[in-house]
Amino acid sequence: MKRFKRPRLRSALFIRNLGLFLLSALLFATSGLFAFQGQKLRQALTDLAQTRTENAGLQKNLQEIQEQLSGFKSADIVIRANQLQVEINTLRGLFRSALSAFEKIQDLRGQKVNVEALEKQYARVVNLLAGGDDTAANDEYKKLLTDIDAEATKLVAVVPAPATESNTPPGSGYNRQSVKTDSGTFTVSLIAADLNSTRVIVDTASDSDCVDNCPVLPLATYVARSGAYAGVNGTYFCPATYPSCAGKTNSFDLLVMNKNKHYFNSDNNVYSTNPAAIFSGNSARFVNRALEWGRDAGVDAVISNFPLLVLNDNIVFSGSTDPSMTGKGGRSFVANKGSAVFIGTVSGVTMAESAAVMKALGMENAMNLDDGGSVALWSGGYKIGPGRDIPNAVLFVKK
Repeated sequence: MKRFKRPRLRSALFIRNLGLFLLSALLFATSGLFAFQGQKLRQALTDLAQTRTENAGLQKNLQEIQEQLSGFKSADIVIRANQLQVEINTLRGLFRSALSAFEKIQDLRGQKVNVEALEKQYARVVNLLAGGDDTAANDEYKKLLTDIDAEATKLVAVVPAPATESNTPPGSGYNRQSVKTDSGTFTVSLIAADLNSTRVIVDTASDSDCVDNCPVLPLATYVARSGAYAGVNGTYFCPATYPSCAGKTNSFDLLVMNKNKHYFNSDNNVYSTNPAAIFSGNSARFVNRALEWGRDAGVDAVISNFPLLVLNDNIVFSGSTDPSMTGKGGRSFVANKGSAVFIGTVSGVTMAESAAVMKALGMENAMNLDDGGSVALWSGGYKIGPGRDIPNAVLFVKK
């Protein structure tokens, strides 16, 4: 029987030594890896600490800059600059108010009021402003406004009192009557016409668009040259007596078609959202915005102005903070009730009160025309006015 030989002892030792060597090598390699990773970690921690230190320095610098900026804002020069800006804004407001007062004086002049005393008061306001006495200028300005209103009240008082109170407009022709509203009783001068026998036209002093130094005429001249029997002043415009109208004197920017079928300001869309009245044959149409109307030359007349007072039997004027609308004064209008058309004036009213008068008279539609010094009404002679010369007028012509 064959026997296996036992391995030699030195072979076993060799294997054991080889294992120990390999294990030592592995431990050495691992310890080296750990050492390398540890070094990287220490470096990362060092970089992080340095970054935090730098950020803290930046934060401190930022805080110092903010403190310096706050100090600068509170410095005398900045405070004074802010004070000067307030003073400049106050002066601008005072000068604008003074300009408005001057234009009101010119309106009174246009209504043939002696404004010599008012002009002297106005000159005092301007002199006080020029001298830097803002407080005294403001006090004098308030007194000036009070005196202007007093003159306007006197102007209303000289209008002949109506014989009767009536909220029913005349069937035809001219009438002066007092109309009772929830806001009070007001004097109305108006002319009624039937569109079946009367044609409404708009006459203009200019034959085409005009932007400055535009021609103007008295209302009576428009009536005479157009063969009309009645008339009222037309659109808002920029009177030559207004300082704010320099460079655009007697011009108007509203849509108008005159009796020669020429459309004024047809390409001007600045006021295209203002209302308009269109007259054709025996009908009258009022629209909220002129842009709702085209350029049909087959109608008798087109005139745009603002605001619309009554539309489809309802008051549509919603109020305004504009002093020209909240102050008392003469207002002119064009209105209709079915095929009856009316032109006229209301004395001593705000715009809201004028709208209330139109509603009380039973007008289906009514639009405000120019007011103040332009107000004039003609029927066999001036019933109101003559007012200042105007660039256009609304007229009644027999068919």
